[in-house]
Formats: sequence, C-alpha cells, structure tokens
Amino acid sequence: MSKIILFNKPFNVLCQFTDEGIKRETLADYIKIPGVYAAGRLDKDSEGLLLLTGDGKLQSQISHPKFKLPKTYWVQVEGIPDDKALNALAQGITLKDGKTRPAKVRRIEEPKNLWERNPPVRFRANIPTSWIELTIKEGKNRQVRRMTAAVGFPTLRLIRYAIGPWTLDQLETGQWSETSVKQDDLPEFKVERKKAFHRRKNGRKQIGTKNREVNKRLPNGEKTRA
Repeated sequence: MSKIILFNKPFNVLCQFTDEGIKRETLADYIKIPGVYAAGRLDKDSEGLLLLTGDGKLQSQISHPKFKLPKTYWVQVEGIPDDKALNALAQGITLKDGKTRPAKVRRIEEPKNLWERNPPVRFRANIPTSWIELTIKEGKNRQVRRMTAAVGFPTLRLIRYAIGPWTLDQLETGQWSETSVKQDDLPEFKVERKKAFHRRKNGRKQIGTKNREVNKRLPNGEKTRA
C-alpha cells in the first residue's frame, strides 16, 4: 500500500520544491514531508489538485499518458461557449502538436465555495465570462488553454478539480491531505500491447506485430488479462 498527498495548489506556485532563480513560491512552502515528488505537472498559473508520492512506480502510473487517467478541470473562459464550440472540444481540437483525444465537456455554474484567486482574474468589462467542466485523458503542454483558445473562448482561470478518483473536495487552497492507495482505488484501464505473429507471403515467412487490448489495474499493475 502506498501513500499519496492531495494538494490544492494555489495560483503562482511552482510545481517543484526548489527555485534556483528569482525566489518564487514552491511546493516546499506548503509541504514539509521529505521524499515526495509531484506525479505530473500543473502550470504555475493554474490552480487545483496536484498529487505527490514517494513511490516512483505509482508516480509514473499516475502521470504517464498511456494509462489514460482522466483529469477534470473547471475552466473560466471569456465569453459564453455555444454548442458548436463545446462539440469541437468534445470531438478533439487540432493543435500544433497534433489532435487532442475526445473529451467530456459541459457548461457549469461557477463552482460553489470557490476561493478568491490572488491576484484576482482580470476581466474585460464589456465581455461576459462563463464556466465549463472539461475532462481529458492526456497532458499536452498547456492543453486546456490552447483548446479553449482554438474555439474562440480564451481561458481566464484554470482549476484542476480531479485526477482519476481523487478530487479537491474538502481542500482549501494551499491545504493538503494524505491518503493510502489500494489497488481497488483505481479503475481498470485498457492498455495496448503488441503481440508478435507470423504469416507467409509468396512462400516466405514474415514476422510482424498486431495489437491486443489487455485490462490493467493501477497502481501495482501486476495483474493483466487478455
């Protein structure tokens, strides 16, 4: 059984424990437990859930894209997205580094009990703002911001609410809690595995690969089945 830390990262806090340049707030200003590291990243100008652990295998399994651990974001955008924009986000957006995978997206009201951001978000007085909830299973660089900008609704504030089964519930900004991870805490994920096969063409033997889906459980991953 492994331990993880759930941390509600404030705005303008670096997702690391040291800062060799200008002194800026880091994880060390909030978390005093030695030997833990962030499982994945969260940009300095984003807020919300960050997971940390001292278990290197678990850290990789939480953050590696191949496990497709869903991440849910609350996104305040400039303007009010219409159905066309939401459908585009759901189906996938073509960015410079490739097309995003299908996502889940819906309009939401401003989340209840939302803390004030410091410094506050800058608004344009003549343009309304709104909130959407976006769930993705990948982690391209600044992906959510680039997705909403691509459909014409720039991100003003970005809060990660959930990673897999873990959420921000009961955590104020800057607070953290520790919990244990059991194998059953995580759902099964389909992982693509390649299986060698042989075939004959023009009387000659050829070797190739074909894909097979297996079910794999996190975090331990020892049990798989075809």
